[in-house]
Amino acid sequence: MRIDANDIQALARGCAVLGTGGGGDVRTGSLAAVRAIREYGPVPLVKLGDLPDDALVVPLSGIGAPTVSHEMIHGEDEPKRIAEEVERIFGRPPSAIMSSEIGGANGVAPVAWAAQLGVPLLDADGMGRAFPEVQMVSMYVAGLPADLVIMSDVAGNVVTIRPLDGLWSERIARAVCVAVGSHALMADYVLTAATARGAVIEGSVTRALEVGRATQGAADPLEALRESLGAVRLITGKLTDVERRTTGGFVRGTATIEGTGDDRGRRLSVELQNENLVAIEEGRVRAMVPDLITVVDTETAAAIQTEALRYGQRVTVLAWPCDPLWRTGKGLETAGPRAFGYDLDYVPVEELMARG
Repeated sequence: MRIDANDIQALARGCAVLGTGGGGDVRTGSLAAVRAIREYGPVPLVKLGDLPDDALVVPLSGIGAPTVSHEMIHGEDEPKRIAEEVERIFGRPPSAIMSSEIGGANGVAPVAWAAQLGVPLLDADGMGRAFPEVQMVSMYVAGLPADLVIMSDVAGNVVTIRPLDGLWSERIARAVCVAVGSHALMADYVLTAATARGAVIEGSVTRALEVGRATQGAADPLEALRESLGAVRLITGKLTDVERRTTGGFVRGTATIEGTGDDRGRRLSVELQNENLVAIEEGRVRAMVPDLITVVDTETAAAIQTEALRYGQRVTVLAWPCDPLWRTGKGLETAGPRAFGYDLDYVPVEELMARG
């Protein structure tokens, strides 16, 4: 399969939904992907089994505050500089690009980066969604050493980090990110195909395309999206308050939705840290990370990024189960509610909904 310009709209819609509010605005990633495809041609989408064991797979993503990414847009030089550094370290060029996170622009822009580098895109990612911190990837949960991070920014800086572990990779990479303006391109692991097996979430690009296509031409886009995701609807209403700030390389805050129609009289708050993390109604948790929570436009079912939430928007909040990897002990330690500072024991969204 090849990803061409006609696939980008569906991919972007799916990535926006899977981004749970984060991962960057898909519009910039879409423009870059379409332009790169027109210049370099369609991008082959390959499965892990298609690659030889020693093939180098480079996971790429933007790191930083999504609000900053609107002004500091990646060019063609950053992925090329990272690829050159990979070749310098390993003695051979990358064989494929992988999205570190399928959510948001970080799920779409790798199409552009793969096209620019002339390599295929791997049908996999490291999250199955979006998360805000460097160590919150499946490779870390699987126990692979986080001993190399390569970063490049719009000014031309290249920083190679040799962290002791995943937590140090987050601390140091975040400090570098803040120093260069709270936005940079990053390779957070460099894998061989052999080591990637069992350590990445396969089929996520295909999944994003399926989610994006689910609403195309649907008589009821919201219901079509809900069915495609296997999601529950937490509330439909009006966005009445957004408290949001950019600090430490993250967007943090709270969005409040007042119910309308059948949900009139209800109020749901969504806690944010780049992504939507916890949904709370009258002191009762309705859904929590690592399960996915996405705010969508009620009429079009288009996902709304955390930085685009505005007073008065008519929205619906959906939630659905995460990849099973995140429900393991290591997965919850890495990206469960306590990893974000919430004093909550994780309860799967389907169990919370069954409680009523």
